[in-house]
Amino acid sequence: MDNFEENEEEIYDEEENEDPIVFHSEEIEFELKNQEQIAAWIKESAEAEGKALSTVNFIFCSDEYLLQMNLEYLQHDTYTDVITFPYAEKEDDFIEGDIFISVERTADNAAKFGVSPEQELHRVMIHGVLHLIGYEDKTAAKKKRMTEKEDEYLSKLKLS
Repeated sequence: MDNFEENEEEIYDEEENEDPIVFHSEEIEFELKNQEQIAAWIKESAEAEGKALSTVNFIFCSDEYLLQMNLEYLQHDTYTDVITFPYAEKEDDFIEGDIFISVERTADNAAKFGVSPEQELHRVMIHGVLHLIGYEDKTAAKKKRMTEKEDEYLSKLKLS
């Protein structure tokens, strides 16, 4: 997991709400289920960490699309499930950024970890948000803390 627009569906109208979450897809056909509930969960998770939302874009894409981004921006020649581009500073009281997620990679990982593709996708989504908040996962201790936070917020996601 690394730190760092065509089909667009906006959950919040920017004029009516100051903290939009926007879901896009690139080079794939994908529509996130339960968008309003997931957007509310993301907002609540960020607020629990003391952060408001500015603009957070989730871009769902293919393995190849994310590999090219990984090469271009991070010089990593590996597949990954998520790359996060934060646009706010850690000390800011808000988060802003783009979270690119490979739907193919999350589906493969779901099978490997014995969870549903939706569960793994939600884990990767909150993982990206945690990166925007300032959590890191480059050491064993930081990765453990990140996983604990993922589990904490995943336990609060209630979908109907």
